[in-house]
Amino acid sequence: MKILSVVGARPQFVKLGPMHRAITKAGLSHLIVHTGQHYDDEMSSVFFSELDIPKPNLNLGVGSGPHGQQTARMIESLEKKFLEYKPNWIVIYGDTNSTLAAAIAATKINIPIAHVEAGLRSFNRAMPEEINRIVADHCSDLLLAPTAAAMTQLSNEGLSSKSELVGDVMVDSLNYILESLKKRPVDLKEQFDLPNKFLLATIHRAENTDSKERIESIIDALSKCTTPIIIPVHPRLGDRCSSFNINLNTGNLRSIRPLSYRELVHAAKSSEAIITDSGGLQKEAFLLAKPCTTIRSETEWVETLENDWNVLLPDLTDLSEVSLREVPKEKQPQPFGDGSASEKIVEILTKNK
Repeated sequence: MKILSVVGARPQFVKLGPMHRAITKAGLSHLIVHTGQHYDDEMSSVFFSELDIPKPNLNLGVGSGPHGQQTARMIESLEKKFLEYKPNWIVIYGDTNSTLAAAIAATKINIPIAHVEAGLRSFNRAMPEEINRIVADHCSDLLLAPTAAAMTQLSNEGLSSKSELVGDVMVDSLNYILESLKKRPVDLKEQFDLPNKFLLATIHRAENTDSKERIESIIDALSKCTTPIIIPVHPRLGDRCSSFNINLNTGNLRSIRPLSYRELVHAAKSSEAIITDSGGLQKEAFLLAKPCTTIRSETEWVETLENDWNVLLPDLTDLSEVSLREVPKEKQPQPFGDGSASEKIVEILTKNK
């Protein structure tokens, strides 16, 4: 049995790690196609080495570009490779343009598709990721949902017959990294001269970075927080701040280089709390029992909002006070599974070959 995974961006590499280990442990053939959507070392190859993922069988080298152009290039290249490799299953991950392109290419030539992280919805169609999720789910033959809420959404869209609740592969991946940090610690404190207490912030979404006024308001709010804030600079944030001549080292805000996944997990675990617009980091904050403040008006991960583990704060009002709120006293729910999602997915794929 041959499984082909299509990835192209940092969040997908994190999901790919446990999937690759589960597929190979089951004795199945696993081909990895990297679209090249994220192509610099800090956003790509370092994740493969940290997560013990082998070099991709193929890198399409598509690179960046407008959505239509980038997706079209991917579809054209992926279709050729799908026909050449003839896999039993094509596995797609999350909500990127790479996911959308693979879903369209595979469904046109009738190769079965399994969508890992199916059923998520922000209900904000201004987000390109929302369109990608919806199309990918409706193209796929097998929908692998991370949570009960995702299963409910798939049922609401008439997709329950091909949906399976498996848990979240991000739990598998995070557990793997936490174990690796015990064996091979990283020392960001010395490397970046971090204070004893700090908040971790990440900002990268288009709605928060494409407008000079919006970035300035976010940076100003972060800089005025009463506790030092460390912000690893995502390439998009760095490019926009350079274009707009915005200083990322002002007040209590300090910028550092982009972090690898191990480094990011370590930083999150060491922080007092997290401020972000990233879907993945909202969930990682929750799993690490860190209060999270999300600079967005909605979240796909509605489970994190329970008991204010995650608070949506698009208008930035009282950001310092909100982000430094007390850790919730209520017992934390565990909606994302037990860390065995990848094994469950491989078992399902094998049964449905």
